[in-house]
Formats: sequence, C-alpha cells, structure tokens
Amino acid sequence: MEQLLTITKITSLALVNSVNPCQIAMLVMVLITILSTNPEKRRRVLFTGLSFVLAVFLGYMFSGIVLIQLFNTLGSFFSKSSIYLKYALSLISMIIGALQIKDYFFYEPGGIATEMPIKFRPFARLIIKRITSPFGAFVVGFIITIFLAPCTSAPYLVATQSLSQLGIIGALPWLIYFNILATLPLIIITLIIYKGFTTVENISGWKERNIKKLHLIAGILLFLAGLAMLLNWI
Repeated sequence: MEQLLTITKITSLALVNSVNPCQIAMLVMVLITILSTNPEKRRRVLFTGLSFVLAVFLGYMFSGIVLIQLFNTLGSFFSKSSIYLKYALSLISMIIGALQIKDYFFYEPGGIATEMPIKFRPFARLIIKRITSPFGAFVVGFIITIFLAPCTSAPYLVATQSLSQLGIIGALPWLIYFNILATLPLIIITLIIYKGFTTVENISGWKERNIKKLHLIAGILLFLAGLAMLLNWI
C-alpha cells in the first residue's frame, strides 16, 4: 500500500511538473534558433533538442539530490516538526496551484511562482540566440533549469521532501522516474518537429494560444496534490 501511495504521489507531482510553459517556451526558442541557422539540417534539430532535454533532466537530478541531502542534513529538526513541514508543503502546493489557476482567468506574463520572471527573459533569450550546437543547447538547458526556472520548484520540492525519507540511494530510482515523466513532453515535441509532423512555429503558436489552459491544468493538478497531502490521501 505504501509503495502504491508513493507511485501515485510521485507520478501526480511529475505530471504537474511536465505541464510547464517555461520549459516548452525555452525548448521552442532553442529549436527556432537552430532551424534559423541550419534550416536544411533536421538531424541537428534532433540532437540539439535532445541535448536540451538531457540538460533539463540532469539539472533536475542535480537539484533533486541537493534538496534530498538538505532535507536529510536537517533531518533532526524536521523529525520533530515533520507534521508541520508536511502541512507547510501542502499549503505551498495549494497556493501555487491557486496562482496557476488564477493565471487562467487573469493572465499576466511572468506571474509570481508560475512563470519565469520577466526580468530574466531577456537574458535567457540572449544566451539561447548564441546556441550553435547540441553542446551549446546542453549548457543553456542546464543553466536555465538550475537558475532561471522558479516556476518548476513547487512540485519538485514536495516530491523531494517525501523521497528524502528513503535516503539518496533509495530515492535515486524515484528521482529518475520523476524526471523522465517531467521531461517527456519536451522529448515528444522534439521528435514530432524532427519527423516533420509539425513546425516549431506551430508548436510556439499552440503554446501561446493555450498558455492559459496549461496554467489551469497545472494549477488544478498541483492544488489537488497539495489537498491530497493535507488529507493524508498520498
């Protein structure tokens, strides 16, 4: 039963993390940059997109290991107030979920805790425009994941706190599972563009047209995950 609860919790949080407008926007910008400089080399699009996704994956893994180690280091404190920490993380999840839902009705780019802040975006665009190779996409993807994507932190924070009870070694398979699910949409986008089923411009246009719906879906999932934690359902 405990194993089932862990699978349910980690899967739901990973799916929340995968519905991420920030990640989709960054990947689209990377692919547009590569296609504009190498329009005839579709294989480069594949390698560049997958390099970016790999960097996001490894960036999440790095962050997850750091967070788990932090929770373990402060374990003596958390063990005395674990119930309060759980309530705090549940409320954080619900609050950020509510902010995501708010963006469906009253959308503003760079919303607090829901999108990359506006002040960071010119810097992100600047470094992305300098990408000329899969290696460059990897470096940029890692930097963006670590430093420039606060909109991804809430579900991961909740997941890593729960997994910290398993220790680094015990949590590692779960982190891998979480991050595969979290980056799956990016892999799918890269593959369908490489195969020519659609264009980067279509993906970008779809994202812009559905940005509010993406926030709504992420918000509902995140709010429900926080509520389920609060009620001890997961």
